[in-house]
Amino acid sequence: MGEAKRRKTALGKKYGQESRILPWVPITKTQADAFMKWTTTGAWTGIVLMVVLWLTIRFIGPAFGWWQVVN
Repeated sequence: MGEAKRRKTALGKKYGQESRILPWVPITKTQADAFMKWTTTGAWTGIVLMVVLWLTIRFIGPAFGWWQVVN
């Protein structure tokens, strides 16, 4: 317990608070990690949707267009 008390007196008000990425940016490391997680998930979701849209336009779209021309 002696080390914890010394650390608490040395840090003062900052004891127990999360550290920031940069001193002048009010974003903590936990918030930055959460942001990276959400943006990575969003990027992969966009990539999957783009592939599905491309497959739909490339293969399914022409198939329906061909069916209407024949009939």
